[in-house]
Amino acid sequence: MKSNDLFDEIGYWSELKLDIIRKYATAYSNILASRFHHIYIDAFAGAGMHISRNTGDFVLGSPLNALFVKPPFKEIHLIDLDGEKTQSLKELTKDDLRVHIYSGDSNEILFQEVFNHVKYEDYKRGLCLLDPYGLHLDWSVIEKAGKMKTIDMFLNFPVMDMNRNALWRNPEANPTGSERMTIFWGDESWKDTAYESEPTLFGDRKKKTTNEVIVAAFCERLKQKAEFKYVAEPLPMKNSRGAIVYYLFFASQQPVAQNIISSIFNSYR
Repeated sequence: MKSNDLFDEIGYWSELKLDIIRKYATAYSNILASRFHHIYIDAFAGAGMHISRNTGDFVLGSPLNALFVKPPFKEIHLIDLDGEKTQSLKELTKDDLRVHIYSGDSNEILFQEVFNHVKYEDYKRGLCLLDPYGLHLDWSVIEKAGKMKTIDMFLNFPVMDMNRNALWRNPEANPTGSERMTIFWGDESWKDTAYESEPTLFGDRKKKTTNEVIVAAFCERLKQKAEFKYVAEPLPMKNSRGAIVYYLFFASQQPVAQNIISSIFNSYR
């Protein structure tokens, strides 16, 4: 067994996310296995296992959960920037010929290699998990996934990281955070969504809008800009203190996918 330092410690909200993805992946595979060459993609795959903060036990990560989905995925593509974690993935999956592992920037690897495996004209479809550790995802990847018309997508919308590092009252005071937010959002229109003018005795000042307003605007971007036909109401994932850590998004081109994930999400709300 590897050193525990290699495996991330996760809270119960992350364990719930793993359950949700596993349940949807099973339903997805049951529907597509007989009709399409269906593929699983995990862009921030980690080391393959986690440690539960609640129990201290090892928890299978989303890549290993995907290995055991029945009917099985035809291909499994796993990406992580950390070379030690991808080495762990290689050791844990070495006997499964379906698995392809990449070490590097997921934004580049998805564009240059992985998305080429999910072309519409080849009767291929993909379930893609975009679960970045923070604001480390490029909007162009999200937009590409939508416009390919072949991908169902889970997305971690890291609102806690946004609030800490980007959505300040004066965004110019943190140019690095603002730049990361622009890359994630796709342009600077997030500033019009995230702030509103508030009158004071000394003139107008910027006031941050609510998380709900920002989330709703991003839902519309997924539909209008990325061209996903269906975007489920995102699921807020809360820590033990009740604070929202992130929102779990789901987007697809198919109404049946929307129905399935809405049922799963509602059971956890």
